[in-house]
Amino acid sequence: MSSNITNLSNVPVGSYARVVGLKCSGNSRRRMLDLGLITNTTVESLMQSPSGDPTAYTIRGAVIALRSEEAKSIMVEII
Repeated sequence: MSSNITNLSNVPVGSYARVVGLKCSGNSRRRMLDLGLITNTTVESLMQSPSGDPTAYTIRGAVIALRSEEAKSIMVEII
């Protein structure tokens, strides 16, 4: 693994990242997988709400808003 592995909530707006794993289980994990967050999926951080939470991401062509709590369970490599 590379040294630029972090969680999705740390990806700056306008940057891309590649999913390397999920740190959640149960229904949360199922929801993330259903959204298309599987290994090697490219995710773009689009914008943050004025309050800073949630953040909008492009995942497999769809724009999805995730709270920082959810995004922290998604491990990514910034590309």
